[in-house]
Amino acid sequence: MAVTVKECLELQLLEVEMLLSMFPKKGEINLDEDAVPGVQRYLRNPDGALPPQLRYSIAVDVGEAKVKVELQVLLPHTYPHVTPQLFARSNALHRQQQLQLNAGLASHISSLDSGEVCIYEAVQWVKDNSLPYLENSKISSESASEEVVVKETLHRMWIYSHHIYRQELRKKIFDCAKKLNLTGFCLTGKPGVICVEGLRDNCEEFWRVIRYPNWKHISCKHVENVETEGSVDNLRLFHAFEDLQFQAHGDYGLRNDYHMDLGQFLEFLKQHQSGHIFQILFGVEGKLSDK
Repeated sequence: MAVTVKECLELQLLEVEMLLSMFPKKGEINLDEDAVPGVQRYLRNPDGALPPQLRYSIAVDVGEAKVKVELQVLLPHTYPHVTPQLFARSNALHRQQQLQLNAGLASHISSLDSGEVCIYEAVQWVKDNSLPYLENSKISSESASEEVVVKETLHRMWIYSHHIYRQELRKKIFDCAKKLNLTGFCLTGKPGVICVEGLRDNCEEFWRVIRYPNWKHISCKHVENVETEGSVDNLRLFHAFEDLQFQAHGDYGLRNDYHMDLGQFLEFLKQHQSGHIFQILFGVEGKLSDK
């Protein structure tokens, strides 16, 4: 007998209730206040639209120093019969150690029996297995501090989407860019384009957040890295994170499909020493019309 989404969501709520009882202190579990009520509303009326996927994070204390490792959780509607999306992160971990930690976590979770809830098992694995990665990260930091010249790299990502319309998505993009101290722009319309520039880890975190859980029509078309012995701020092409809207056409049916004016966009890119990006994004060489 095939398992239903309703049955899966009921199991997810039971697991959340169990976790809340096991981690009762403030800040141990970060759960959106409308997440559980949204699932409960669906369970009362399963004929309606599916609720947003349950998303939360659990703060895990590791080692005697109680270093914080945050386990981010996103549950597909058919979890626990499909694998949850898990990501462990910590300010005490370098990128390489963090990648290795998550690879180990993913391998462990994939070895468990399908159909059984496993978030507490994941928390316990992170608690029991993070210490070696934290120690390696500390050793790497101490070695790096001995270097005389500290170099930084400005990372710039050019992201293309079939379209960007929804207000909640745009809010997520702008909030994330601000939080991570990224400059650049978001071009609303069809197609949509995002540029972010700043520290590499921050750009990669932005890319992970905005396409998580499942933004299908989006891709990172191009990445630029510029190394400097000074501040990366001196290499930025943009002074803020701008909201761009170049609307060339009017309504297209009920969706309000505003197509952006590619000519205005090309001019904007050239003003920011980025005219070469036009061909990378759209596959054609950009030409400004004579005025």
